[in-house]
Amino acid sequence: MNATESAAAQWTRALGTGVDPHEYQRVTERLTSVADWGPSFLRIGHDYLRRAQDARSSVSAGQYLLMAARWFHLATLAPYAEAPRAAVEADHALGRALAALEPGARRVSGEGFTGWLRGPADTPGTVIVVPGLDSAKEEFLDLVSALLARGLAVFAMDGPGQGVLAATTTLAPDYERVVGRVIDALGATRIGLVGLSLGGYFAARAAALEPRVTAVATVSGPFRLDWERLPPPVRDIMARRAGGADAARAFTRHVDLTALAPRIAAPLLVVDGGQDVIPGVTNGEPLARLAPHGSHLSVPHGDHLLGNARPDWLPHLSDHLRHTLTGTLA
Repeated sequence: MNATESAAAQWTRALGTGVDPHEYQRVTERLTSVADWGPSFLRIGHDYLRRAQDARSSVSAGQYLLMAARWFHLATLAPYAEAPRAAVEADHALGRALAALEPGARRVSGEGFTGWLRGPADTPGTVIVVPGLDSAKEEFLDLVSALLARGLAVFAMDGPGQGVLAATTTLAPDYERVVGRVIDALGATRIGLVGLSLGGYFAARAAALEPRVTAVATVSGPFRLDWERLPPPVRDIMARRAGGADAARAFTRHVDLTALAPRIAAPLLVVDGGQDVIPGVTNGEPLARLAPHGSHLSVPHGDHLLGNARPDWLPHLSDHLRHTLTGTLA
């Protein structure tokens, strides 16, 4: 895949992350090869750090820092030597942004996880946002904002092999153990999960095996993976995140929710895009069908992560979690 094809493939994902579409086009039009991706996106991130330093108000500084975090995260989506540094810079920029914009935000870390808890202390429910194969807590800020606007607390996390932890850990198939440790650390009583892409599998698995989960939603999550049919770029990413090709192949054998779906007691919303067709990936329809309280929202024109169809699912998903956790939509 050349630079032009890579930019096109990541177009709606980048927009979903929250970067300016015109700036994305200006940056990607100057790429001469995929090798330029990471360094170019890092430079834009550093430009926003400089803007934050020169900002005349803490609000402006915080907004620039949030944008820096987004660009640093996007820099990690192509393989290059500085990708781990970009993930660290994304993490630092997000922390500085929240210090400026939300002084009440709290960093919570433990074995195999780290992230930010945001929202009211007296919230009726807390939602854990679980990223996927190469996503991170910096990617889904619009989802976090939608949940915060509904009065929920939100813990956006990186788990094993994800985000800032990718350089020192590998993907863990038993993600329910990670979620259990997160719930212990948060001390919350009504817990919702939302998982995106591979995070959808992690969230569904955790909902089946962790009884404290009371609401769950997945977006573009796989019901099953078939290693032999996965496209080479996906296998390459999985090998990097799992600790090698053999480990990645073994990991994919765990990604099958056939036996676990009937054990999900919590109300479950499964969101899929009709244009999200990746070889070797079975989408979430069987998950919604087999779960006792599952429902399926398929957006015909939606792609992977439905970055091209935000209004068609994001309000519905946020309302589902609010209503399930609190019994109200207000």
